[in-house]
Amino acid sequence: MDFADSPEHAAFRSEFRHWLEANLPPEICVDDAADQRVAPDRETLEKRIAWQKTMHAAGWVGISWPEEYGGRGAGFMEQVIFDEEYFRARAPVLPTASALNLLGPTLIHWGTEEQKRRHLPRILSADELWCQGYSEPDAGGDLASLRTRAVDRGDHFVVNGQKVWTSGAHFADWSFLLVRTDPDAPKHHGISYLLVDMKTSGITVRPLVLLNGHRHFNEVFFEDVAVPKENLVGPLNQGWKVAITTLMFERSGAGGRDHAAQIARLAELAKQFPSRQEPAWSESHIRQQLAQLAIDVKALQVTRLRGLTRRLRGEPPGPEGSILKLFGSELALRIADFSSAWVLMRPSTHRPRRCRMPRAGTTACSAPANTRLPAAPARSSATSSASGSSGCRKAERRERSAAFPRSSFKPKYIRKGRVARRGAAAHGPGPTRSPFRP
Repeated sequence: MDFADSPEHAAFRSEFRHWLEANLPPEICVDDAADQRVAPDRETLEKRIAWQKTMHAAGWVGISWPEEYGGRGAGFMEQVIFDEEYFRARAPVLPTASALNLLGPTLIHWGTEEQKRRHLPRILSADELWCQGYSEPDAGGDLASLRTRAVDRGDHFVVNGQKVWTSGAHFADWSFLLVRTDPDAPKHHGISYLLVDMKTSGITVRPLVLLNGHRHFNEVFFEDVAVPKENLVGPLNQGWKVAITTLMFERSGAGGRDHAAQIARLAELAKQFPSRQEPAWSESHIRQQLAQLAIDVKALQVTRLRGLTRRLRGEPPGPEGSILKLFGSELALRIADFSSAWVLMRPSTHRPRRCRMPRAGTTACSAPANTRLPAAPARSSATSSASGSSGCRKAERRERSAAFPRSSFKPKYIRKGRVARRGAAAHGPGPTRSPFRP
């Protein structure tokens, strides 16, 4: 196989790489963009908004969008190269990433001209931040079981219900929301897709705080929230088709995260951190675990290339997107578990004896003061829940690959109510049941 860029793609890569080197502020760089996809505080968010505006002014935001909607009309390989170079530079996830990658393409396909004119330019310029209102306490693995209701009141809908695990809702200006508009229809019917202004009266956002203090997940409550009819995307009661469009954009982009740089940094740290009397690298079990992680990273890369090959051949997306999302999130957990047991001195069979947790103002063991440690498990556990639990994705992969009907394949981890409780075990106290639910 030839992995070399064509001359045209090599020129595109060089142009974007040099632009990033000249314009990316070092203070906003991150070690792992996927683990910090939502800004930890308002100050960081404002810096990232300013960064997106800089990119937008230079024509580097929404490059795969059609030119008539503010994009560059870039091809599939240009988007792949863009992603590779962007994360190689350790640039942060853009504040409007979910809208750029999910909602924007969905509106381009399903939205009215008024919806496109109103929202698409503001998404590109980071003047509107969005969150995705899909998952509910009883509708995680089986999204079509959602119970948030929208009642037709003539010129508007009245929404009541609850969403959970909503990333970035505390910063969002708008939400793209799935609601049930016909409770008597079969569950995959009677669903509609709404655009909701998060400043509307009756919306309450409550953070779900992780073990590390990070709070990018939220539960969102809706109590008699009025949503204008013009905010309906696609036909009434056919929102499932619109939602599948959004999910296909999500899955087609899944798995692009590359952990190779993390493994390389861990290997370097292993040569600095002491374990007993010598660097950790001198112990065979440390080298073996790093080698296995490196093998898994390479397997992830090759599987991603296989999915890219299907797209370049014009074939429909296969199961690679879901496999990459599942394998990638579980690999992130294995990396975090390994680094925590070794670097952060969590209980482990191979725990070094001489290192202790650092006191205030010091660093763990004898690493240099400016050493940046890998992500902690609490944060990487959040990664596995970002687009549904690993169990849910295993069920999804089996259904897609083996064509099992949902009625004949219902693993225990997607039965009613189980998904939210699994999430609670990983992230601390789970979401409370909304007093506003119908």
